[in-house]
Amino acid sequence: MPGGVPEARHRVQEAMRAWGEPAERIEAAALIITELVTNAVRHTSTRRIRCRVLRSADGVRICVWNRGRVRIPAPASPADSAGLPVGKAPAAADLEGDDALDHLAEDGRGLLLVDALAARWGTRAAMAGRLVWADL
Repeated sequence: MPGGVPEARHRVQEAMRAWGEPAERIEAAALIITELVTNAVRHTSTRRIRCRVLRSADGVRICVWNRGRVRIPAPASPADSAGLPVGKAPAAADLEGDDALDHLAEDGRGLLLVDALAARWGTRAAMAGRLVWADL
């Protein structure tokens, strides 16, 4: 299922390019979908994960749904390293392309990134699973 992360990222980028979205919004969406799908892959016991990108007059909404019911943590403040890995990891700026995107999701700081890039984001749990969404 890890192949689902680059596939979701590619499809979101394609859709947004087709809509004529600006490059910086496409990049933000790529980073957000990377984190949300990575979390879904890590925190579900099923292979069924759905991604959806919606465009409206207000902007773009990215949605990721899975059958897992694991709680999605709120991002820690940048000043609070509690719960974040300790150690020196390579800076995302030192990595290129998909490696940089994957690194951000892997080091536990991805939801901080979602919080910074999205106008708003949230999560909803139901009997059938969990939906996590982000608005750009």
